[in-house]
Amino acid sequence: MTDEPSARLYLRDLGQLIKEMARDAKLDRDGSVGGSDQDLHLGRLMALHEVVSLMQEQAAAFGIDLRDLSLADIDPAEELT
Repeated sequence: MTDEPSARLYLRDLGQLIKEMARDAKLDRDGSVGGSDQDLHLGRLMALHEVVSLMQEQAAAFGIDLRDLSLADIDPAEELT
């Protein structure tokens, strides 16, 4: 089993990477409006919205501070729609 410090670092980095992917997906979606790949970018943004939301909900359920997951500074309902 992985030791706790490694797991904490993994989760912090994973949260940061997913957050960056989600923000990039928003930019891609905004830039593709009217284009042939608009639906692709919208679908990717929607999927990442769900992932960020789920990670935040699960963190709350397990009593994990969102700062520990690098997800305290993103609001999917506001930023990823």
